[in-house]
Amino acid sequence: MSDSTANLRRKIDSAGDLQSVVRTMKAMAASSIGQYEKSVCALGDYYRTVEFGLGACIRENALGGSVAERNAPKAKAVSAIVFGSDQGLVGRFNDAVADYAIKTLAAQPGKAKVWAVGERVRTRLADAGVQLAGLFAVPNSVQAITPLVGQIQLESEAHRDESDDLWVFHNRPLSGAQYEPVSRRLLPLDAQWRQGLVKISWPTDNRPEVLGGATATIRALVREYLFISLFRACAESLASENASRLAAMERADKNINELLEQLHGTFHRLRQAGIDEELFDVVSGFEALVGSREQ
Repeated sequence: MSDSTANLRRKIDSAGDLQSVVRTMKAMAASSIGQYEKSVCALGDYYRTVEFGLGACIRENALGGSVAERNAPKAKAVSAIVFGSDQGLVGRFNDAVADYAIKTLAAQPGKAKVWAVGERVRTRLADAGVQLAGLFAVPNSVQAITPLVGQIQLESEAHRDESDDLWVFHNRPLSGAQYEPVSRRLLPLDAQWRQGLVKISWPTDNRPEVLGGATATIRALVREYLFISLFRACAESLASENASRLAAMERADKNINELLEQLHGTFHRLRQAGIDEELFDVVSGFEALVGSREQ
């Protein structure tokens, strides 16, 4: 009986230690979600400013014929960036974005070149037979996103033709701890993209003028446009990852609570049974002693 209660005590202690780890991970995930969501919101005004600048350049014909001609050829291949995770305990986070990317890229012309952000999603894509052009580590803070985006831009530009499509795939957070896989084509900057920018009305009656070289201005704005798009995709992916981890840790915490209740109940029953057995032995011994004296 004592061995059984000792084993149960060890199981209870182990479950308690595991619950402490789970609750720590819950707190870290909840804190991380907030910082990544705030970074996405902070990008909103800057992204809007870049859109205004691009729209002004297009209206002033700052793009010029050379840029239009450069974007005219149809894409002969597809380059893609898929944001996932390096760590586990995130449910179907990596499977969801990988399956969505594989399905979307299968409908595109040519064979896709894919850069994976995260070891877990890289493994999922490789198992599906996707051609991987490179791997990037997932940033662990908002400050680490900027260097990652710079690396992605340099690597993708070095291995991508100008006529290639450039897609980005990531999970976008929804209300609560939910998320959904989304995609966006960043390049080429075709006529449809330019028309969308032209429709954005200038917020005041004073129309802007493009100063300096038109080509340098538009290139600088396009670089900012790509940077913000990749930064937002990474931040939304990180927010979704932590939301998925938070949901997984909440389920684990609930399961551990149920296990602890079961273990505590079994432990108390066994301990009470042991106490009852000892009492019965004492009573039996006492009765036997009294009986022997009466004889």
